[in-house]
Formats: sequence, structure tokens, C-alpha cells
Amino acid sequence: MKYKRILLKLSGESLMGSGIKTSIDHDVLEQYAAEIKAVRDQGVEIAVVIGGGNIFRGGQAEKLGIDRVQGDYMGMLATVINAMALQSALERHGMYTRLMSGIKIEQVCEPFIRRRAIRHLEKGRIVIFGAGIGNPYFTTDSTASLRAVEIQADVVLKGTRVDGVYDKDPEKHNDAVKYKSLTFQEAYERSLNIMDMTAFTLCMENKLPIIVFDMNTPGNLLRVAAGEPAGTLIE
Repeated sequence: MKYKRILLKLSGESLMGSGIKTSIDHDVLEQYAAEIKAVRDQGVEIAVVIGGGNIFRGGQAEKLGIDRVQGDYMGMLATVINAMALQSALERHGMYTRLMSGIKIEQVCEPFIRRRAIRHLEKGRIVIFGAGIGNPYFTTDSTASLRAVEIQADVVLKGTRVDGVYDKDPEKHNDAVKYKSLTFQEAYERSLNIMDMTAFTLCMENKLPIIVFDMNTPGNLLRVAAGEPAGTLIE
């Protein structure tokens, strides 16, 4: 394996699957758990940050007449629901896990403590970070970047439904061109929508590479963790 410790970022929407009949699709959970187990079985230490967009986004609050800060906290709680679902799937596949939260919900998860998180990883446990960083106005992309820096991860792996970064939306444009690799500066100058600027800048300043790849293709996570060419590398 090329990377010893990884931070895997997943979107909440990805848990809905293609049918979009339910907020959390059983088959998607099972696939993600199997993908993560395959990498863990190779000795890689894995932390996960998952979004909550399949349940609630803080940005939806204004349309509902809800205060933005209140809406962001609702979004944080949505990420905890997804994290608990993923935790259950991982444990069904025989993995040891710990769920750590940016806000205190001690009945279901531990509060985030950096040294404890690192110790869990060293013991081979999958660590899932829920509830963002515990503050409003920060996305789960920012959470992923910050937690990756804090636990000294080797790379941020952003699992999406497309196989990398393109010059334009490949789902809308047949002539979209995929980038195999980019520097942070190139991605910034081309205004490529990889992560929000807070998250992106945090990775850039800490020289933490990002790989954007298709999480829904079986075996892709293992290939990326092994350093095989899959997705787009930003460094």
C-alpha cells in the first residue's frame, strides 16, 4: 500500500444510491463497507468523514424559515445518523470501529479528542468523524481536511460518483476532459470545484494531497490506496 493512513470523505447523497427511494440505501452501505474492509485488511489505517446531504443540509434552512446557525446544527446531526449507519455496516463486516463527534452526544459516540482518535487508528479501528467540527458555517469538506491534518493522514480520498476532476461537468458535457493530476495552484487558477475554499486551502497549506475518484466502482478504493492511477491527484 502506498498510504499508511487515509482520510476517506464520502457525501451523504451517495448513500441514497441511484434509485433515490430512501435516504440510506442498504446496498450502498454494504458496498462501501466491503470496499473499506478490503483496504483495512491490507493494514491501512482508515478514518472516514461522511456528509449529511441525503437527510438535511444547512443551506436548506433559509428556505424553511430556519436560522442558518440552527440549520447547520441540524445538518451536523444528519451526519451523525449517516455515520451510525456506516458504523453498523462496517461492524457487520467484522471491523472494529469508533464514532467520534464534534458535538457531545455521549450516548452514541465519543467526543472528538485528537490523541484518542490517533490511538484508535493505531489499534486498527476504523474511526468515523461525525457532526462536522462542531461549529456552524463549516462544511464536511472542511471537516475532512481539518481532521486529516490533525490525525496526520497521508492523503484525503474524496469518493464521488465521477472518476476524477474534469474541466467541466462530465454529466452535462460529452466533451469534458479529465485531469490525471493537478497542482493546487492549477486547480485554484482554473476554478475547479473540488472542495470549498476553506477545505482546499487547508490541504494546500499543509501539503496534504487530495485524490478525487469514483467510489461506486468496485475495487477503486483499494486501487487508490495502493497508489494505482485512478481518479485525479491534486498535490
